[in-house]
Amino acid sequence: MELKTKYQYTYFIYPFVIKENKYQKYMLRLIKDQNFELKIFDKHKDEGIYKYFLPKMNNFLFSDFSLNKEKIENLKDLPEDTASAILSKYPCTMFEYTLKRDVQGKTDKNGIFFKIQKIELICFNTGICFLLLKTNIEESDSFADVLNFNYKFRNINNEEGLSSNYEKIYLQGDMFANSSKLTEFIENITGSRFEIMKLDIDKNTFFTYSYVCIDQQAWNEQKSFDDIKFNFVKFANFLSADNVAEYENKDCESFSQWKYARFGFSKQGVTLFTSDANMNNYTILPDLFEKEYLYTYICNLYKKIYLKKIDVELRIEDKVKKARKKFINFNKEIWSQEITEDDVGACLNYEMSKSLELDKLYDEIKDKYDVLYKAYNVEKNNKLAITILIVMILLLIFSILNWVSLGTDSKIPPIKISINCRR
Repeated sequence: MELKTKYQYTYFIYPFVIKENKYQKYMLRLIKDQNFELKIFDKHKDEGIYKYFLPKMNNFLFSDFSLNKEKIENLKDLPEDTASAILSKYPCTMFEYTLKRDVQGKTDKNGIFFKIQKIELICFNTGICFLLLKTNIEESDSFADVLNFNYKFRNINNEEGLSSNYEKIYLQGDMFANSSKLTEFIENITGSRFEIMKLDIDKNTFFTYSYVCIDQQAWNEQKSFDDIKFNFVKFANFLSADNVAEYENKDCESFSQWKYARFGFSKQGVTLFTSDANMNNYTILPDLFEKEYLYTYICNLYKKIYLKKIDVELRIEDKVKKARKKFINFNKEIWSQEITEDDVGACLNYEMSKSLELDKLYDEIKDKYDVLYKAYNVEKNNKLAITILIVMILLLIFSILNWVSLGTDSKIPPIKISINCRR
C-alpha cells in the first residue's frame, strides 16, 4: 500500500558568512530593501518560545524580548545608518521576506508542484547567517513525492545536477519562474560563497528540516511502525523514493509525550515522522517543530559553523590572538550555557549536537587552543626573560659608566715620592 500524507512541510536552510567588518553594511542593505521586514518577537505573542528557552539563550537569540514596544518603534523611526549600527550590535537579528502570492498555471499533470510559504533570514553579528525557505507540496498526498522533493530540492545550488534533478518539479507562484531564478535570488541575498567555502561547508546543499504526518491507516494501534520503518529511513536520510539500497537498522528517537512520532537526526538535517492517529501530530507538534525545535537546531548549526570559523582563524598567524579571545567568549557565552529545561527540548538538543559532531569539533579546536596557549606562554616567558636580561645588562653598563665617571671627576691627591741620594 502506498503511503499517504495528511500534512507536511520542509525548511531548507542555507548557511552563509558575511565578513565581520562588512556586517553592519549588510544590515543596512536589508533595512533598505523594502521586501525585507524586521522580525520582532514579543513575550506574549511568542510565549511558547520565551518560556522554552532559558534567559541567557533568549538574550542571545531573541534580543527583542528585552525591548518594549516604545524602543521597537523608536528603532523603526531612526535613520537607516543608525538603525543598522544598533542592529549590528545585537547577537542575533531576524528578517522576513514579503512573498508574492500570485499562482502560475501548472505545466505538467505528472509533476510535483510545490510552494514557498515563507522566506526568513537569521543573522548573527559574527557574520554567520542562515537563509530559511519553508516549502510544502501542493495538491499531492503521496509520501513518495515528499521523499523525491526533499531529495532533489536540497541540492538546488548544485548547477551540475539542475537539468536532471529538477525534472518535473515545479514552483507554484510567479515570483520564481524556474529553479534558476530561485538560485539567482538566493545568490543575491547570500552573496559570495567564498567565506563559507573557507569553512569546509558544502556550498551546494541545504540543511534540511522536514515534518510529515502520514495517514493513520499505515500506522496505528493495530499497525506497527516497524512495518513502515524503511520509509522513515529514507525520509530521515533524504533519499529518493525509488532508492532500493539496504541500510543498517536506524534507531528512531521517540518521546513519551508524543505518540506516533519519530525523530530522525543526521549531518544533513532533522526530520519528524508522525501519524495522524494522534491529533496532536497535526495540531500542536507541527507548530512546536517549526518554532522552538527549529531555533534549537539553528543554534546547533551556528555552533558548528562558528567553531569552524575559529578553527580557520587559529591557523592564520595575524588572527590567532583574536581567535583565542573568540574561543574564550564562545565558551563563556554559548558553549557552557544550557538551552532549555524542557525535557523533550533538552533531548533534541543533545541529539542534534551529537549528529553534527559538535563535541568532536570542539575538542579538536580546544586541543589546538591549548597548544597555542602553551606556545604563547613559552614565547611570552622567553620574551620576559630576554627583557629582564637586557635590563640587567643595561643596568650593569650604566653602573660601570657611572663608576668610571665618578672616578674621573673626583680630586685624587697626588702621590709624593721622595728619593734620597747618598754619595
